[in-house]
Amino acid sequence: MNKFSSNAMAIAIGLVFSVGALAQGMSRDQYKARKDGIATDYKSAKTACAALAGNAKNICQADASGKEKVAKAELRASYKPSESVSYRLRVARADADYSVARAKCDDKAGNVKDVCVKEAKAVEIAAKADAKAQMKTVDANEVANDKSAKAQSSAIKKGADARQDAAAEKNNADYAVAKEKCDALAGDAKSNCSKDAKSRFGKS
Repeated sequence: MNKFSSNAMAIAIGLVFSVGALAQGMSRDQYKARKDGIATDYKSAKTACAALAGNAKNICQADASGKEKVAKAELRASYKPSESVSYRLRVARADADYSVARAKCDDKAGNVKDVCVKEAKAVEIAAKADAKAQMKTVDANEVANDKSAKAQSSAIKKGADARQDAAAEKNNADYAVAKEKCDALAGDAKSNCSKDAKSRFGKS
């Protein structure tokens, strides 16, 4: 990659979208101005990515697109804050991180690439599971605050169930990574690896 391409990628990936430190309670005009700023920044980032080639260009584009989506989600969270909007922001961040990580995997090949993809997916699943658990916990607590001790007990249980579901999703994703790593082996080594993976992650 030549010096110009390296600089272009640095500009695009290091681009700071216009959301910045957003204050809650902004006016409609302020919201529109910041939204227009995000669009302008994204256009600049895409232009910088165009100077690249191959997978470096794909990574740059994934990074620029992810930052645009996160910036928009942050803007919405500042303009009309709510737990559901905050949840969508956390999901946007998870999606953005996954897109870049997945693009970087394309620089690899064979089982190394397969493991890279599984690991990227596991991180995304974990982030989204945590986001979902947090949203459910907050919602349950809000309901409990308006009701009796019985409702509060129910809220605690729902929060615990949500965290348990998140743990199960993470466990399944991590097991998929471990299985993929075993596929690079053969014979007894592969068999032992698979048995160990099943034992570690509680799979039959």
